Amino acid sequence: MLRTLITAAAIAPFIAGAGLAQELSELEVREIHDRILTIDTHVDIPTGYATHLIDPNTWTRLQVDLPKMRAGGLDAAFFIVYVQQRDLDEEGYATARARAEETYQAIMRMVRANPERIALATTADEVEEIYASGRLIALIGIENSYFMGENIEEEVPLWAARGARYAALTHFRNNQFGGSSNPDLSAGDPMEDPGLTDLGRRLVELLNDHGIMVDISHVGPRTSLEAIRMSRAPIIASHSGARAVYDHPRNLTDELLEAIRDNGGVAQMVAFRSYLRAIDPGLTAAIAELRTEFGLDQPGGWERSTPESRAQYQERVAALRAEYPDATVADMADHIDHAVAVAGIDHVGIVSDFDGGGGVRGWDDASETPNVTAELLRRGYSEEDIAKLWGGNVLRVMRGVEAAAR
Repeated sequence: MLRTLITAAAIAPFIAGAGLAQELSELEVREIHDRILTIDTHVDIPTGYATHLIDPNTWTRLQVDLPKMRAGGLDAAFFIVYVQQRDLDEEGYATARARAEETYQAIMRMVRANPERIALATTADEVEEIYASGRLIALIGIENSYFMGENIEEEVPLWAARGARYAALTHFRNNQFGGSSNPDLSAGDPMEDPGLTDLGRRLVELLNDHGIMVDISHVGPRTSLEAIRMSRAPIIASHSGARAVYDHPRNLTDELLEAIRDNGGVAQMVAFRSYLRAIDPGLTAAIAELRTEFGLDQPGGWERSTPESRAQYQERVAALRAEYPDATVADMADHIDHAVAVAGIDHVGIVSDFDGGGGVRGWDDASETPNVTAELLRRGYSEEDIAKLWGGNVLRVMRGVEAAAR
């Protein structure tokens, strides 16, 4: 597949160390990268995507758009239907459902407006067929199934038909399905993860039935283990880190990594700064002040903000981060190394969480994607192993989920 080569200067810092990459030129690293099907399992998009506000076929201020995907050899992305957690009542469900609809329509506008450049895939075979055609690939993931309310018997088949291929059980705060990795004590959530509810167990069954991967990122440890153990299909942790490398509640313990391995699933290691290493407290305080300035510290603040204000906020955050030591591609690779050591090379993958807070020095937008491949080569991973990490393992899990569907 023809792709635009990124500059040698962008890759060079990541192949200067020991290992295989030391013996490879920048062009050789790029050639290896371009032979690999690359899938990013978590990319957020604003609801104004593919409108007069944001044209994804141009180089935008977002971390992911079609030109950046081409420039960085990022072949496929799960674009995310995200909803913020609200109260467990009909008003909250209805508000979240409307937000989910807006984001879904944004994804579909992008695909419909650019049929010669990108296509929606709903199966592993379709991913490979679109890849072979030379087009980019869009997939759909759900971040927080909360918006389905209690009407999951109708909602799950609907979203399966629409093409959603993974669904996270929770997000921040516990919900009607189970415990979150980040419970909200001020909202009455207990400190200890309560585990799957009866409705949560039924949700796992329905997701299995309809060929949707159960996603345990953002899910509490007990709820995650219960979901893994009851799922008859492989599961995914779509964007997490390794807790043994950095102790953060959003990261996966070794027990969970082993459970994912035993289930046949995949754990995607995320390029999210605050999940990879300790953050300078000065930066944390400065970003908190910035969030207050932009009204993002209030419930629903991000949803109410405009694309322009979000872009301004992200630019200000980027300027702040330039003043402080930042997490790097190497920090993310440390998490990959640990996850591979615990779960095995067949059960680990790579994810950015771009435009949802993700990005590290060296991989701060889709155009810099080859730097991840360069770092893995530097650490001695083979091309075959890197192909598994970048997409092969996710496709295997998708096929397992498809086979388990009824």
